[in-house]
Amino acid sequence: MGAVGRPGLHVRPLAVSNEGRTVMADAPRVHVQGAGKMGRTLARALRAAGWNVSLRASRRGRPRHVDADIVLLAVRDGQLPAEAEAWQRIVPPHAVVLHVAGALGPDVLAPLRSCCRGVGQMHPLLSVVSRRGPVGFEGVHALVAGDASARRWARRMARALGMKPWRKDGVDRVAYHAAAWLVAGGAAALCRAARDILVGEGIAPRQAEKMLAPLLRSVADNVGHVGLPDALSGVVRRGDVATLRKHVQVLSTATPEHLALYLAAARAQIGMARELGDTSARDLEQVERELASVLWPTAK
Repeated sequence: MGAVGRPGLHVRPLAVSNEGRTVMADAPRVHVQGAGKMGRTLARALRAAGWNVSLRASRRGRPRHVDADIVLLAVRDGQLPAEAEAWQRIVPPHAVVLHVAGALGPDVLAPLRSCCRGVGQMHPLLSVVSRRGPVGFEGVHALVAGDASARRWARRMARALGMKPWRKDGVDRVAYHAAAWLVAGGAAALCRAARDILVGEGIAPRQAEKMLAPLLRSVADNVGHVGLPDALSGVVRRGDVATLRKHVQVLSTATPEHLALYLAAARAQIGMARELGDTSARDLEQVERELASVLWPTAK
């Protein structure tokens, strides 16, 4: 990597104003490029942590000059190559440049290595869907990668927000991102299906969502506390074919558009139930046959 200058912070006044907040003299300076959901959320959290933060929306273009220890690119994945080219003319030589994308490694910023102290990645494993709503970073895992100086700043930033930085060489970013999407997007899709089923029973949509949210949190807590497959609960784990059959009958009539999702989720649980070993093999085979009879009725 093209290291330029010595690490460390520049001398600053005892305190400076940061959009109405008091920032300590040795506060790290961050320029966040991109004021979308993640960029704005990170900027707000870093300011609350006492960091000196500037935020610029991509639609306003790039600044001509920034004085920062970290340039944080919070833009869409497809924009990162162009950002890497453009920031060669802007980035301070003492700064590091980080991006927050999950599916791309630090090398997408390689053109900047000769212009700054280093490039890297700091990806919070977190679902952010609002620019204004409160987001808790406490306990969130943040993937950190890149050049040594960039990793140091990324770890410091993550810890300042209460996150747990982690690093593992050789991680396939696409596989990692797919796993994250499966939980974030998949859980939202499951909740939508469950909400529709409850709405069909006369429950107001928003009330159904408020009912489902604590249930979803309890599953997340179980995954964190007891792990998998122990966090599995319900009819498949119990080998309860009779109840599963009733589920299928009701969904086939009331919300047939969600039956395929139910069946896919049920099939995915069979291996987990076998691993747990607290249901007989015979009962799980009956569950499997019941699901197969719905999916492939001509195969009976």
